[in-house]
Amino acid sequence: MAYEAIRDNVELLKKEDKNGDAIVNAISLIEDFPYFKSVGYGGLPNEKCIVELDSAFMNGNTLQIGAIAGVRNIKNPVKVARRLSLEKFNCMLVGTGAEEFAISNKFEMANMLSDRAEQHYKNKIKLLNDNPELSPYDGHDTVGMISLDNSGNMFAATSTSGLFMKKTGRVGDSPISGSGFYCDAEVGGATATGLGEDIMKGCLSYEVVRKMKEGTNVADAAKEVVFEFDQKLKKCFGKCGPISIVALDKDGNYGIGTNCEFSFAAGNQNEEVNIYVATPNLDTKEINIEVASEE
Repeated sequence: MAYEAIRDNVELLKKEDKNGDAIVNAISLIEDFPYFKSVGYGGLPNEKCIVELDSAFMNGNTLQIGAIAGVRNIKNPVKVARRLSLEKFNCMLVGTGAEEFAISNKFEMANMLSDRAEQHYKNKIKLLNDNPELSPYDGHDTVGMISLDNSGNMFAATSTSGLFMKKTGRVGDSPISGSGFYCDAEVGGATATGLGEDIMKGCLSYEVVRKMKEGTNVADAAKEVVFEFDQKLKKCFGKCGPISIVALDKDGNYGIGTNCEFSFAAGNQNEEVNIYVATPNLDTKEINIEVASEE
């Protein structure tokens, strides 16, 4: 879902992008597109058919962080997250507090429940009523990005509507620093998607950046973190939820870690933007990455 957003904003990275405009513009496009079921307008609602959104923004040059969680009517959560990153105090706000901040700072407010998302909810309720043995918790995804401009400015950002049919107020990894995202312009950045409850157990985005700082290349760092943590959770619980990580180092090389088939988009400042499919082997230790087919 990031392909067009990257394609249309990669040009901004050719010049100095001190404020993270490329990444915020790109994620805002995804938040606004109604057919992406896991981000922004049209996002999958919670158990009460209310869309609750989470978002975060990190300036890798300064380590400033802004985040919001459990918000209901903010049109572009990532823009509010970036604004909060400028605050010395109160840089993470939740629920009504985040909404009041957005209103007072003139951010656009809107009803984020689309007719299509409401129909998905009604279909799910019927399915659960007919099949009470099924878990309500399937269907989730996050847009997470890392950007790097020609001057070395790096940013990371996330946005999501979280787990479909989640409890009111549930927050996953996406707005949590070190779990859903982390970025240090002297090293690189990483962002995660998957089952937030599992990702938060390992602070996985920070772990990728830490490995990179210690000398592991970005491709190996992302693979190793997911592999090691997947093995640990299987030892503890017998299983691990879906986890995927995208990472970018300060030189523009990217890496992928995943324990499930995972699609992602990547582009560079020559405007070469592609969609890829990453497929792990059975133990998730090795990953095959190829350009996605038209199908």
